[in-house]
Amino acid sequence: MPKLIVSIDGVVLKEVSLNKAHTTIGRRPYNDIVIDHLVVSGEHGVFHLQDGGVEVEDLNSTNGTYVNGKIIQRQQLRSGDIVEMGKYRIRFLDDPGEGEFEKTMFVQPGAGAAPQRADAQAMAAAVATTRNAVVRVVSGAASGREMALVKVVTTIGKPGVAVASITKRHQGFVLAHVEGAHPPTLNGKGIDPFASVPLSDGDHIALADTQLQFLYT
Repeated sequence: MPKLIVSIDGVVLKEVSLNKAHTTIGRRPYNDIVIDHLVVSGEHGVFHLQDGGVEVEDLNSTNGTYVNGKIIQRQQLRSGDIVEMGKYRIRFLDDPGEGEFEKTMFVQPGAGAAPQRADAQAMAAAVATTRNAVVRVVSGAASGREMALVKVVTTIGKPGVAVASITKRHQGFVLAHVEGAHPPTLNGKGIDPFASVPLSDGDHIALADTQLQFLYT
């Protein structure tokens, strides 16, 4: 089910599943998602759930609605897109529950081995979601400190400098960029700032000047 993760200054405020045809957002208390802040209009926007996906529409708000930094009136959303309303950031995640990453990573037209690889990934994901996970700091004064990933969404980093999120899904855990000029790196490689990437046991994450490691326990 598609969902929205609402945050401000790197702090996650709420997670909302899109299970209605139209989900309104704004400052007024009758909205489906209420953000009580003057930068958000009383009736700021609406998310439309359709067969073809999810669209966000601005309802002639005072400060406008932005998707990935560009002002919009109405736009189709892709998983990982960032909707901005004032200082509030709303990450859209399209979680079909049966293998978003399997489709992305393993479906190769004409490759006969793809079904077996997808089945293997699904089995590994089923095992992964039954295990506990932590993020361990491996550099600096806090080296050795661990944070248990017990919530659906855990944010890491320093607000205003660099923030990332680790989200628990049916397939396991995924890493995403939330805030900062430079997205985190995973095993030495930069990640797409508008997408989520899966995490594996032992992965190394660099966020600003902090080195971390993702571990199953």
